Amino acid sequence: MTTKPEVIGIDLGGTAIKLGRFDRAGNCTASLTLATPQPATPDAVIAAMGGAIARLDPDKNAIAIGIGLPGPVDAKGRLSKIAINLCNWQNVPLADEIEQHSDRPCVIANDANCAGLGEAWLGAGRGISNLILITLGTGVGGAVILDDRLFVGRNGAAGELGLITFNPNGPECNSGNNGSLEQYVSVRAIRRETGLDPHELAKKARNGDTSAIAFWQDYGRKLGAGLASSLYILTPEAVIIGGGISASADLFLPSTKVEVDRRVLPDCRDGLKLLVAELGNRAGMVGAAKLAWQLTTDKGTRRGGEGGLSN
Repeated sequence: MTTKPEVIGIDLGGTAIKLGRFDRAGNCTASLTLATPQPATPDAVIAAMGGAIARLDPDKNAIAIGIGLPGPVDAKGRLSKIAINLCNWQNVPLADEIEQHSDRPCVIANDANCAGLGEAWLGAGRGISNLILITLGTGVGGAVILDDRLFVGRNGAAGELGLITFNPNGPECNSGNNGSLEQYVSVRAIRRETGLDPHELAKKARNGDTSAIAFWQDYGRKLGAGLASSLYILTPEAVIIGGGISASADLFLPSTKVEVDRRVLPDCRDGLKLLVAELGNRAGMVGAAKLAWQLTTDKGTRRGGEGGLSN
């Protein structure tokens, strides 16, 4: 009996490593979670991932491996330039190392990009070929999916939707910019403005607090204005809202839509859907698996380099 091929998707984080084995339809046939080694040095993390891959797939039925991790990755999906919350992690040839450990092809990508690809494959973006994901959390990340493929630009850094300039004279951003969108719609921004966490403000709004309701309406307007530039440039079919703040989407998405309709010409938003992400903390692992499947089908003529990433 012939075993159907599968791939492995891995979400590498600062505290946990999540692995899943997926078939072509996106069914997860096995999964495993382990603590990220501390300190999370490249050698320690790579050894832990190699052992976990062997445990998850002892018979080596998986034909490729995809990995999502925090921080920028080169356009070919081979080199992890910097990994946030990992130790001494600079210019790590992660794909090469995992290939040597596992004897299977590997591709890597930024975790927000993987989340976008995961939502496009099995989440809120199912059946939509062109979309953007914006993750509203401690920071604000993003992903761009064009013609069903992850777009990362010429050097792997495209899709940083939270770093676009929203107000030239606004607060300083860790990126070196001033007034980036992240400074107005992230968890940090909400805390700075209100002294409360998003879930606290949401609870107050749902209990009828007028100031909290007004805050979320203004938040939605800011988000809509911040999305306008990306909509003009990319004209996606959908915007998917992810990250922890998306739990309050019912409180701000209506005003986001009004602002988008006000600021963006009809031809550039025709049929646009504003959707809430569905996969939660599984999105990165699912998207990494999708990357792995694309790697197996791209073969020697991979778009955008060896990783199957479009640029």
